Amino acid sequence: MAKKGKTVFVCQECGYENPKWLGQCICGAWNTMVEEKLPEINVADVRRRGSLTEGKKASKASKLKEVGTGEYSRLNTGIGELNRVLGGGLVKGSLVLISGEPGIGKSTIIMQAASNISAAGEKVLYVTGEESEEQIKMRADRVCGEISDNLFILAETNMENIVAVCENLNPGFVIIDSIQTMYTEELDSVPGSVSQVRACGNHLMRIGKGMNIPVFIVAHVTKSGELAGPKIVEHMVDAVLNFSGERDQDLRILRAFKNRFGTTSEIGAFKMEEKGLIEIKDLSATFLDSTGEKPEGSVVSAIYEGSRPILMEIQALTAPANVGFARRTAVGIDNQRLSMILAVLEKKVGMTMINQDVYVNVVGGIRPDSTAVDLAVALAVYSSLRGVKSDKRIMAVGEVGLTGELRSIANLDKIVQEAARMGYEEIIIPARNAKSLESLKTEGLKIVGVNNLQEAIRAFKGE
Repeated sequence: MAKKGKTVFVCQECGYENPKWLGQCICGAWNTMVEEKLPEINVADVRRRGSLTEGKKASKASKLKEVGTGEYSRLNTGIGELNRVLGGGLVKGSLVLISGEPGIGKSTIIMQAASNISAAGEKVLYVTGEESEEQIKMRADRVCGEISDNLFILAETNMENIVAVCENLNPGFVIIDSIQTMYTEELDSVPGSVSQVRACGNHLMRIGKGMNIPVFIVAHVTKSGELAGPKIVEHMVDAVLNFSGERDQDLRILRAFKNRFGTTSEIGAFKMEEKGLIEIKDLSATFLDSTGEKPEGSVVSAIYEGSRPILMEIQALTAPANVGFARRTAVGIDNQRLSMILAVLEKKVGMTMINQDVYVNVVGGIRPDSTAVDLAVALAVYSSLRGVKSDKRIMAVGEVGLTGELRSIANLDKIVQEAARMGYEEIIIPARNAKSLESLKTEGLKIVGVNNLQEAIRAFKGE
């Protein structure tokens, strides 16, 4: 371990430390090494006590089966979709990291959560390093309405001062906006550097775990959309949330990339309005304009996210390629997955795609990461190229294999029930799933099980 006054060179991309300057770091980045002075080691640090310190009592291991367990105490944020993604609410003593593009609504959702928690009687400390107190007050007036006396604001970037305020105020919830603006006097580097973000993360962890306070940390993102700063911060916190959406659309999706106290498969949906973020309870109705007959190149599909099915419309357009190679453009669907589906259509169905530009879009801006929409993409492309459409209100769900067969999908029973609730007449699904759903009661909805893509096309045309 370095002594007092010793300096090292730290990579601003990955946090790698080296006593000598390097042109290229081990992570592959060039000219990212910055000289930083290391603080003096405090031998009284609890993390360095034990057998390494003379005169200290060594730690003792415990039997795992004798360790007690219990339910975590959760704090209700007052926002149902946020509670859903967190696994039921904020766990006391937990650290939650939220990221997203600038202007996507991160500060708005945490302000609404802070207002709800303070109104319930808990003291809330909102620490801002980017905006003034007046700017925070203007946002609170717009999205919160009446402001509780338990909501406190602190415009500060010094971590030592923030820790002192937390010890004096003893809040029930702390918000840090954002960690890239915070710094500690222990280090000489500028705020936002790898070492500062790492050190400030350690301070916040001691606040949360030591005082049993849930801490909400806002983090910036890079141009590629990844979290800025050292990766160690993501490992340190208990949950990592990502807020996404298109700037020109109202829909906002909240996902959990990591959650020690819940699942990472849940998503929360919001609509951005003048008075803040509004929860979307019925996602299927949001992505579907109507349940009526769809034009050529349009097929409805569904995925199962967390604990609820989501219906969406898949649109495809084919047009003759005029010059050069045919285009393959997909919005919401992985381009490689689209290329595979087109290859299966050409090989197994006999469709000539080499001279056709193909455009595929998922209506509403959602990006499904499930293979359950493969069949709908294939049928939408077929419908556009052949100029045919179904005369029924129809859905299609299933994964397309390279041999043209349809593979089964998990949780399809809940998707079928949602299709029946939305008023669809027919749903095309893999035959294996159809057999297991024979006893399922779906009034007005006909379940059609198919083995391969050819059978699915015939069912789509009503043959």
